[in-house]
Amino acid sequence: MNTLLRLLVHLRHHRTTVVAAMVCSVLNKLWDLAPPVLIGMAVDVVVKRDQSFLASVGFTDPNDQLLLLAALTVAVWGLESVFEYLYAVLWRNLAQAVQHELRLEAWTHIQELDMDWFSDQSVGGLMSVLNDDVNQLERFLDGGANDILQIGTTAVVVSAAFFYVSPEVAVWAIAPVPFVLGGSLWFQTRVGPRYVEVRERVADLSARLSATLDGIATVKAFTAEKRERALLEATSQSYAEANRAAIRVSAAFVPLIRMVIVVGFTATLVIGGHQALAGTLDVGSYSVLVFLTQRLLWPLTGLGNTLDLYQRAMASTRRILDLIDTKVQIVSGDKQLDRSAVRGALHFRNVHFHYADRERLFEGLSLDIPAGKTVAVVGATGSGKTTLVRLLLRFHDPEQGEVTLDGEDIRDFDLPSLRGAIGLVSQHVTLFPGTLRDNLRYGRPDASDEAIEAACRAAEAWDFIETLPQGLDTQVGDRGQKLSGGQRQRVAIARAVLEDAPVLVLDEATSAVDNETEAALQRSMARLAENRTTLVIAHRLSTVRHAHRIVVLDHGKLVESGTHNELVAAKGIYARLWAVQTGDRT
Repeated sequence: MNTLLRLLVHLRHHRTTVVAAMVCSVLNKLWDLAPPVLIGMAVDVVVKRDQSFLASVGFTDPNDQLLLLAALTVAVWGLESVFEYLYAVLWRNLAQAVQHELRLEAWTHIQELDMDWFSDQSVGGLMSVLNDDVNQLERFLDGGANDILQIGTTAVVVSAAFFYVSPEVAVWAIAPVPFVLGGSLWFQTRVGPRYVEVRERVADLSARLSATLDGIATVKAFTAEKRERALLEATSQSYAEANRAAIRVSAAFVPLIRMVIVVGFTATLVIGGHQALAGTLDVGSYSVLVFLTQRLLWPLTGLGNTLDLYQRAMASTRRILDLIDTKVQIVSGDKQLDRSAVRGALHFRNVHFHYADRERLFEGLSLDIPAGKTVAVVGATGSGKTTLVRLLLRFHDPEQGEVTLDGEDIRDFDLPSLRGAIGLVSQHVTLFPGTLRDNLRYGRPDASDEAIEAACRAAEAWDFIETLPQGLDTQVGDRGQKLSGGQRQRVAIARAVLEDAPVLVLDEATSAVDNETEAALQRSMARLAENRTTLVIAHRLSTVRHAHRIVVLDHGKLVESGTHNELVAAKGIYARLWAVQTGDRT
């Protein structure tokens, strides 16, 4: 479907505003075209006096005719100003509304897309769509749409006036118009693909900037500043080259069109002048034709800039709508999950799964996690531990088999209610810019300060929070960078305590902290795991030795299961891992 048609269908609920804005743009242009007619009438009055057109409608005194023209001039300029104000308000408010709605709709849709889709995207590229592309469309609606309407109105009205006054002059005056339109169509076909390329290079540039800023500590640690500058220079150069290719086409439009337009203007001067001298055309009418020729043809030189803006906007619109039209793979169920009724019995039954373009991970995996128990999953990197968490949270769905909660397939549950029943503490703690209080309340926005303090004490985080100058009102910075790694982990645990979900998932929650902090976090997690189902993913076996049950994964297969003492005594994979971590073997 044509991009403009897709946009109009998408924004059909704004049709009343669009129609009103279009009407005001057309009426403004109609009143804008009236002054040349008034000038022609003034010339007619001066030349013909009591034989002028105004005399034929009852104003025989030339002085009265001039006063009438003055009154008409004030009225025309007043009406033109009123409709200019109205169309400006309508188009600009529409542009702001569309910008807001599309950005919000795109962002809402992005949040519903599955994690496989995100693995193929870059943060910078998505930011480019949500910011640059949406803003590009806003700029077109703000001015370009009105320009197109007014050029069209001018062409229709002036052409009709020319054929009414002098068909012979009209033919020559309008002769350049087909060439202008043909040139415009050629321009669109040549410049359109170039602007698509420009938008893609913008996305690449945004992605490079985002990735470098996100990893600035690594850049500095490896003294890679010059290399990063070279990479940015190459990416920015590609963007500049894409723009230059578009500019080479767009810049040629106005000069070429101007040389075509001069033919029509010259023809009006010469042919209309000969008719006026011969007496077959009134001097006043000749004056009107000369001024209207300029009003008709000269705005066409701006058609290039308007089409340039249009093509940029359509390239951006296509990227926005393509993003919004991306199919959601993880579809929410209809059944609402009552957290208070959740017992927490989990079952992975005959699960088959693999990531795109990678070897199969699970082939018929089955795992039971009884309600209210703590089950730990250990194994080498790549054995599938974290994938269990992603399947449980429905970041992915199994290709075969099912994951059940209290005996029901989790695909039947409403996604927000399912994920709201699962508390997650991850190795990679995500904190958002704002205060500690804001981040602690992330899973429970209505929590009181008393509940926050209780959760922080349970997570052994209150002691360090009290030492901060602003306490809970302390700004944590981007990604929580003003806090240490251990402090971020304690905040994450406190956030999970505050959420009080019936199912708890601890995914490598202590892998990146020192031994003292790990001991404190283990105490916190032990309190947090009481009376709830807990799934613990761990590399550090000291974290899970007191779990009710430990299962060992190896290349996606469940190879061992039992308590810590049972697995050590079995002298299998777990026993070897334990020996390595305790220093008994390498």
